[in-house]
Amino acid sequence: MGSEMAEFEILKNIRKKASDRKKTVVLPESHDERVLKAAEIILQENIGSVITIGNEDKVREDAQRLGVNIQGLRIIDPEKSELTSNFANIFFNLRKHKGVTIEQARDIIKRDVFFGAMLVREGMADGFVAGSTASTADVLKASIQCVGMPEGCSIVSSFFIMIMPDRNFAFADCAVVPNPDAQQLADIAITTADNFKILSGEEPYVALLSFSTKGSAKHELVDKVQEAHRIISEKRPDLNVDGELQFDAAIVESIGKKKAPESTVAGRANVLVFPDLQAGNIGYKIAQRLGGAEAVGPVVQGLKKPLFDLSRGCSVDDIVNTSAISLLMAD
Repeated sequence: MGSEMAEFEILKNIRKKASDRKKTVVLPESHDERVLKAAEIILQENIGSVITIGNEDKVREDAQRLGVNIQGLRIIDPEKSELTSNFANIFFNLRKHKGVTIEQARDIIKRDVFFGAMLVREGMADGFVAGSTASTADVLKASIQCVGMPEGCSIVSSFFIMIMPDRNFAFADCAVVPNPDAQQLADIAITTADNFKILSGEEPYVALLSFSTKGSAKHELVDKVQEAHRIISEKRPDLNVDGELQFDAAIVESIGKKKAPESTVAGRANVLVFPDLQAGNIGYKIAQRLGGAEAVGPVVQGLKKPLFDLSRGCSVDDIVNTSAISLLMAD
């Protein structure tokens, strides 16, 4: 994804709506030049305030070397900050049941992604975007251990915003959960629907995808999708959701009418929930590489606050857009 991404209407709207909220994002990985360049854009476009983590002298030297204007950027050094001791105590109390000692907590909390996650936990930042250099495992570990999941959500998952010339979709889960059970699949669908509405402004129509449409095939893999549909219908009767649906029945109106004539979702789905990670990851890459879709994400969801993971191959624009998304999804 390159600089042309900012031209997409949905992304322009997300940046604008984030700007109106006057929130703060933490971009922990100050040692990555893409992060400093993204911080400059976020500040110049007034998308939000920005905090980064690291040695202030080094950050300013790097910015000067890169010709990046970081005026307004707040830099926090865990080695010097008065917050470090308090964060270490909080983390120790969160993790002592897992055998973490106070000494280990002090070391862990000085790591940029953990310090950044604690800033969000403690309400000093509204969103968090990392992973340009840290692994997904480290970003998710910091997010889950510092912030955690809300009551009633069984899984941390993700979705991609898939931007097509004539319409936008959410694809889930394409990056995190290998083989969700029915309850987890239901939670993925509900969370994705709610977040798609926040980001796009569109009413979500949720299709639970399968190789079967409305009982056309019998298999335990189909049973899981049908059970997820039952759980969603009980938990969130306000959502437009149907399943199981084949991909073509979900998005092509004429096929939807033929295969699932009673469905309010078939043929008009914009939130596509894949039954497992293999299908989801393959599906979004086919849409991206053969279908020409722009894939924005993965957007991590299912945490109490918006903490997002980047691909290590991300562009500056990816960081900017993901930051805007995190600020728009913040409380």
